[in-house]
Amino acid sequence: MVCFWKAVRFEMVASSTELRKVRLLSKVSILWGLILIGCTPPTIVETSLEGVDLSVPVEHKNVLVILVDDLGYTDIEPYNSETFYETPHLKKFSRSATRFTDGYAASPVCSPSRYGLMTGRSPSRTDATDYFKNYPKRAKVKIPHRNHMPLEEVTMAESMKDAGYVTFFAGKWHLGPEEFWPEMQGFDINKGGTSHGLPATGKKFFSPYNNPRLKDGPRGELLPIRLANETNAFMSANRNRPFLAYLSFYTVHTPIMEKKDLIQKYQNKGKDEEIAFETINVGRNSAEVRNGQNNPAYAAMVERMDEAVGMVLDHLEALGLAENTAVFFTSDNGGVSTNYLGSEKAITTNTPLKAGKGWLYEGGIRVPFMMRVPKVSNPGEVNQVPVSGLDIYPTIMDWIGADYDDSNLDGKSLLNSAKVSSDYDPGRDRPLFWHYPHVSPQGGPPGAAIRRGNWKLIEYFTDGHIELFDLSNDLSESVDLSEENPKVVEALRSRLHDWYREVDAKFYSGSDGKLLWRPEAPN
Repeated sequence: MVCFWKAVRFEMVASSTELRKVRLLSKVSILWGLILIGCTPPTIVETSLEGVDLSVPVEHKNVLVILVDDLGYTDIEPYNSETFYETPHLKKFSRSATRFTDGYAASPVCSPSRYGLMTGRSPSRTDATDYFKNYPKRAKVKIPHRNHMPLEEVTMAESMKDAGYVTFFAGKWHLGPEEFWPEMQGFDINKGGTSHGLPATGKKFFSPYNNPRLKDGPRGELLPIRLANETNAFMSANRNRPFLAYLSFYTVHTPIMEKKDLIQKYQNKGKDEEIAFETINVGRNSAEVRNGQNNPAYAAMVERMDEAVGMVLDHLEALGLAENTAVFFTSDNGGVSTNYLGSEKAITTNTPLKAGKGWLYEGGIRVPFMMRVPKVSNPGEVNQVPVSGLDIYPTIMDWIGADYDDSNLDGKSLLNSAKVSSDYDPGRDRPLFWHYPHVSPQGGPPGAAIRRGNWKLIEYFTDGHIELFDLSNDLSESVDLSEENPKVVEALRSRLHDWYREVDAKFYSGSDGKLLWRPEAPN
């Protein structure tokens, strides 16, 4: 059966609230249509420049977002010249882009971080604070928690469709069950986005994938290369239309697997010395932290991701679209660097950053963050302004000149920040917040954090105790300065508590439902 997809445009809506209601009704209608006729989005078959008329000048603005799963801050060459992993394509890209040294994910784990990037809003506003799953069957603690991104949320894809863009998603979604998949959230085409947070079916990172939104390729085909080819095919087919291409790799999440020849390359290159671990303790939580890079299979996955990124960026150039396309590159959280209770094992290190995925220390939330915006970014610029994945959505909307309601967003456009020199004082910038009221599979305890200027404060929800760090002198967060700086603690804690009330933040409770700790009531 052939399924005809129609984009519904609403030109005259009295308010953003009414617009969200109309979008919700549209999404529900699409969902029922899918159920009744059992159709899937159309498949794009173009895989090269064949048939593309490159003589036609292109003036419209395009957007390419590249999101990597679990990529650590020091995993790639633009952020670590001595990394064990080889990423020549990202190194080349960094020379043409603005590289933010203080770029952050919206959460130390994937689903809430992806939620924030897609909407520009803090996931804590709707209790989407942990990775989405059937929650909390195994948990010893309870927390109000959502397992999907509500249809009422306005995504970047929906806003760009309203502005006349064709929208494409490839790769990891992990923002809810089928009724909340990409095609329900503004994307015209979905290649591989499902409920899963990792390649959980078929041959995992190799075809056959057994993915309901990605047709199997030749046996042994690599998933990151396939996603790059799908992205390239979409850009070729839509060269003469304004587009959003959102490439969301499943790589470098577990399972750690790659082709034997590339793994062998890193085994031959590998370091013979034993990797050191150290123990990190926060209250009742403790974990072992890896302090070195030498995993050959993980190294192969990082290089393959870099190869796939290079394929897409090279194709953008070949299409003559590089000067018209804003490109954003980031990760959804820090690299997996801790061993805890037999869950995800330490694979990489984020040193000199402390800890990793699942922790509110810098290793869990500070991530690679680069953007290349034509006529805005200064090629090769290194920028020290603290920025967040929440900022990508408003930056895109600002750049394409589309109307959007920024009063409803937590992110801010980076178009001005991108032009600021590297000695910009981040103390003049707004504070950044994180809220993770769970015990993570990597051992991170429940808590929240605020960064303002060079000060960072972490508050733990088990007992309310505080840690304070000066990131300008202590990037590794090794010295707690809370006792020596009571006024700084008071100011940051007060601002953090105001934010709790603003977003209606939830807190940690025991299996009996009794709240273990809550912030003091406002005066």
